Amino acid sequence: MANPILECVPNFSEGRRQDVIDKIAAALGSVEGALLLDVDPGKATNRTVMTLVGKPEAVVEAAFRAIKVAAQLIDMGSHQGEHARMGATDVCPLIPIAGMSMDEAVHWSKVLAQKVGNELGIPVYLYEYSAKESYRRNLADIRSGEYEGLEVKMKDPRWAPDLGPSTFQPSCGATVIGARDLLVAYNVNLNTVSSRLANSVAFDVREAGRVIRDGHPLTGKIRLDAQGEPVRKAGTCKSVKGVGWYIPEYRLAQVSMNLTRLSDTDLHEAYEAVWESANRRGLRVTGSELVGLVPLESMLKAGRYFMRRVGRSSGASQEELIECAVQSMGLRQLGEFDPRRKIIEYAMEAPYGPLVSLSLGAFANLTASDAPAPGGGSVAAYMGALAAALGAMVANLSAHKRGWEAQTPEFSDHAEALQEIKNKLLRAVDEDTRAFEGVMQAMALPKSTEAEKELRLEAIARANFQALQVPLLTMEFISPLFALLEHLVHQGNPNSRSDAMVGLQAAWAASEGAYWNVIINAGPSSGRSEEIVVLLVKAEALRKNSRNTLDRAIASGELLLK
Repeated sequence: MANPILECVPNFSEGRRQDVIDKIAAALGSVEGALLLDVDPGKATNRTVMTLVGKPEAVVEAAFRAIKVAAQLIDMGSHQGEHARMGATDVCPLIPIAGMSMDEAVHWSKVLAQKVGNELGIPVYLYEYSAKESYRRNLADIRSGEYEGLEVKMKDPRWAPDLGPSTFQPSCGATVIGARDLLVAYNVNLNTVSSRLANSVAFDVREAGRVIRDGHPLTGKIRLDAQGEPVRKAGTCKSVKGVGWYIPEYRLAQVSMNLTRLSDTDLHEAYEAVWESANRRGLRVTGSELVGLVPLESMLKAGRYFMRRVGRSSGASQEELIECAVQSMGLRQLGEFDPRRKIIEYAMEAPYGPLVSLSLGAFANLTASDAPAPGGGSVAAYMGALAAALGAMVANLSAHKRGWEAQTPEFSDHAEALQEIKNKLLRAVDEDTRAFEGVMQAMALPKSTEAEKELRLEAIARANFQALQVPLLTMEFISPLFALLEHLVHQGNPNSRSDAMVGLQAAWAASEGAYWNVIINAGPSSGRSEEIVVLLVKAEALRKNSRNTLDRAIASGELLLK
């Protein structure tokens, strides 16, 4: 099980006073084990969205400290802004990112809510998965009436706070806390200053759609169903909430959306839906902006989608796909888009480790030095990555070959698969060196007494067992390369057959090198003999299958090249 990672995205009702924003951010980033990834203020909305990730207990403590500072520095009685709000810390969602369930996220949300209610004296409403009643799940329903209507709303027993005081707190208002799915806040820009037109587009797109009126679409009588509820025409995008507004700061109107379930509607799908609606109304989309962070996969999906739209292979590198998505959706129209800050995975950790981040020359020189690492395992993984990269190049050249348009989807799929293998092998370069460093740390343990010697030997066995699993994983990553490269030798762009053959030879050298690292590391791990036998059998099978495919490909490839 991976270490549990919890994300927190608190929204504070302050986007103009930088000193206040800085103090809240400092509180949010003050706890060890929690990392503040992003601070995204908005002047027109007078609201700042911050993003924090880390260990659950650290995230909860950091959020508590930030909510406390916000309550001290923000006076809701004088707050004005475009965005709906009801408190100094308006909403504080917790999102399970890795190694934890939604039920666990709900638990931590209730821990936070209880601390805020009891220790800070702030009324707290629980929402989404943490809600005690179904009618309280939706944030928009809880926030209906906003701060101005909160005092009266709290007197209604149906809307009494779940935790904290049940009386109106004029300065801090109320806070909504809960566990929810990953949500992306995304705004699409229009070439108009009309919030009415922007709202019309939002109603076309959002799942809730629009209320149907008889007669005039704005002033006509609302149509009711048999239960007396308004009849609605659903929008085109499932799991999307949206509204249109005018932003004086940018001098344009936006369709502001929350994408609440990316598996239903992802970034590029929401963008295209807004584009189609705007186009029907004579409007133009001029760009878009992300508020907070976005998952890497959403950007990659968008990049692949727009690559295919223009007839290009979608088997490009992550960097190319991200740049294609940024350009296609105009994500730089209103400001900088830095993938290292805006993509969750990149903000948490660099896409590649320190070795892969070196230049080719620096990596070669470090390998050639008297340092014991990087060694054969890291070099084998890197050779495998180069083999996959050559295959991706041949697949992309084949996809773009004039007259081969009918085969573009097939080669594009091959290129995507090869890019994924390349990325896995690049990560294995640093992982192998980290595993070796673990062995060295175990070797350095004290051995003065018999007890220390026994503990040291056990640690060495554990470390070597981990060290043999990394090159075995490298072999597994390389294994599908052979069939893909063999196919490209026969069916790919004839001008690039030699490149595919080089890729095959590099893949074999990489796999064989990884194999010998498995064998070498198996020796000192005899304390786990039964598990090692299973892994060695697996390594032998991978080696045999790879050799058979390589021999067949070389024999047939030589005929083609002659």
